[in-house]
Amino acid sequence: MADKKRLERKKKIRALIYDKHYQPMKQKEIGYLMQVDPDEREEFVSILNELVDEGSIEVTKRGKYKPMEKEVLKGTFTCTQKGFGFVSVEGKSEDYYIHERNMNGAFHEDTVLMEVLDESPGNGRRKEGKIIKILERGMTTIVGTLDKNQNFGFVIPDNQRFDSDIFVPKEQCNHLTSGFKVLVKITNYGDERHSPEGKIVEVLGHKDDPRVDILSIVKAYNIPTQFDEKVKNQVDTIPSEVDASLYSQRKDIRDWPMVTIDGEDAKDLDDAITLTRKGDHYLLGVHIADVSEYVTEYSPLDKEALKRGTSVYLVDRVIPMLPHQLSNGICSLNAGYDRLALSCIMEIDAQGKVLDHEIAETLIRVNERMTYTSVAKILDGDEEERNRYETLVPMFELMRELSDILRKRRYARGSIDFDFPESKIILDEKGRPIDVFPQVRNAATKIIEDFMLCANETIAEDFYWREVPFLYRTHDNPDGEKVDKLQAFLQNFGIYLKINRDELHPKEVQKLLTKVEGTPEESLISRLTLRSMKQAKYTVQCSMHFGLSTRYYCHFTSPIRRYPDLQIHRIIKENLHGKFTTKRAEHYDAILPKVAEQTSKTERRADEVEREVEKLKKAEYMKRRIGEIHEGIISSITSWGVYVELPNTVEGMIHVSKLPGDYYYYDEETYSMIGEHTNRQLKLGEHVKIKVAGVDMLLKTIDFDLVEGEEDYDGQDEWNKTDSK
Repeated sequence: MADKKRLERKKKIRALIYDKHYQPMKQKEIGYLMQVDPDEREEFVSILNELVDEGSIEVTKRGKYKPMEKEVLKGTFTCTQKGFGFVSVEGKSEDYYIHERNMNGAFHEDTVLMEVLDESPGNGRRKEGKIIKILERGMTTIVGTLDKNQNFGFVIPDNQRFDSDIFVPKEQCNHLTSGFKVLVKITNYGDERHSPEGKIVEVLGHKDDPRVDILSIVKAYNIPTQFDEKVKNQVDTIPSEVDASLYSQRKDIRDWPMVTIDGEDAKDLDDAITLTRKGDHYLLGVHIADVSEYVTEYSPLDKEALKRGTSVYLVDRVIPMLPHQLSNGICSLNAGYDRLALSCIMEIDAQGKVLDHEIAETLIRVNERMTYTSVAKILDGDEEERNRYETLVPMFELMRELSDILRKRRYARGSIDFDFPESKIILDEKGRPIDVFPQVRNAATKIIEDFMLCANETIAEDFYWREVPFLYRTHDNPDGEKVDKLQAFLQNFGIYLKINRDELHPKEVQKLLTKVEGTPEESLISRLTLRSMKQAKYTVQCSMHFGLSTRYYCHFTSPIRRYPDLQIHRIIKENLHGKFTTKRAEHYDAILPKVAEQTSKTERRADEVEREVEKLKKAEYMKRRIGEIHEGIISSITSWGVYVELPNTVEGMIHVSKLPGDYYYYDEETYSMIGEHTNRQLKLGEHVKIKVAGVDMLLKTIDFDLVEGEEDYDGQDEWNKTDSK
């Protein structure tokens, strides 16, 4: 109630100062005019200061309060490696450019107040702003390399966006030598004449030690790597195996033929499948580990899981959301063991429509732990694999049959399938990359994907119509400006889409991808189309999932590694037990928006870390290949250079200044690099030969040189030859 009164007073004070008849006044004069009681003066002064701090009003040198002369916005500052930066403001489609002289001591990721200098600059230039106040520091800890002398040390940040070394007093680094990777807590952000100062809070190891490079990235993103004592104590109270006699009230389906299908390396198995015929229909069971049985609301495990938000999968390790005793133990659906599950059992017709479904708490036992590779071999007719799993082969063939039907149904409604091969990076025992190659989806991965999508949609639609608080996975329509740019780009390839930027349907995007399928430009156009899409996120509103072309979607199938799935499992189970009271509905209404925000944020963080580690290991892999010649495809062109992607998924850049034979300039309309005198064009999708010129391990970038006039060669032989060294 007090907060509400304060907010009303704040609105009144702001309204007074912005009244057209108002003349700048001092604090006492405003208080007298508004008849502020003596016992309210302290709060009144506090509100005035708050309005100043947030940039709503300003104070003259003579202490008079007046409206802001220029527009002031609150946003997040992003610094670039070139010294300038941008401020992104919520609700604004375009960022504001911040010149180096207008940064006012701001560092990367700071929350700032920005004065708008130029709202509509024209000539294609970006809107410009000036930072006038730092509200909150974004980076409080930094990972870097220690450079030490006799009297003090400096930590050189790994993150090139933090553009200042950090001073460390002598007593902080006495026991260390130059070259150690450390985590520094910033104690003073410095000013124009003084460097920021910091305190070493963790020593990660020497920069040349195995696997310290990846640990440094993990720590830089503040991803927790250890579980505290409270979490460990709770884990100790959880049994290592399921006592079936304690769960007689559950649906016992241990006699159903059941498999898990995962990658060879997976240890956290959270989904199992059953599939049988029911007349002309299919009875598909998607059985998900019942993690909420062990991770109870507000327990230490639950708080830690929400803090992490998701498991992070890196090339040499998994940083789990839940301790291994759970994620690889009692929560993992390991073959041959009784396990607790939350099951979605669906009756599906020959057209792929879910006619009926049952959601139940179940007791299950997986028969076989299958891999994608093994199931794909079975479906391809491999005799050895078919004989080994003879009793399960009919179920796998039925799975492919239903998977094709579900995929066809999704396609018919306009679902978009971006089928990009992921990079697979193989490391040796010291953490050095020895192979990089594209990992392509096979028939088995598509089967699991189709069945999980079906269960997620079924659960989301069910709970939407129950009208209870829930957590959905949503994907907004693409931004209109990006759609316009995509259309302009496609015209270079003779593709003209009939797209209304405000009413774009997924089917139109799907038609585009079908049109370019099998062409040299397929990968390129698919990537650029994907970049024009918005990011999916977690929300409490059930709105369109553009990419899947569905109204109802949620994440239900991975509670071991994603917190949103665990969260909705609790809601589902309370409904099953008839415990979803008005009080519980109010409880979830209060907490779910925060859960949606936190889990969307941690998902983005995990994606960024995974990308950074991949870039690091690709750069390290190519460092041993400097001087080699390979063939690739131009994947992107900017004013500063041409990006080329090799068949093994590695991407490098040919700087514009190094393009041979001419002075090149970037033509934005045709998305090409053009030679000024020769008129030679380098276009997106073009095949070119490159020489690996250099690698910057700090920036994780790879430089190529364009090779022209070289004799033909077998690029694959080149890879094989270098890998055998």
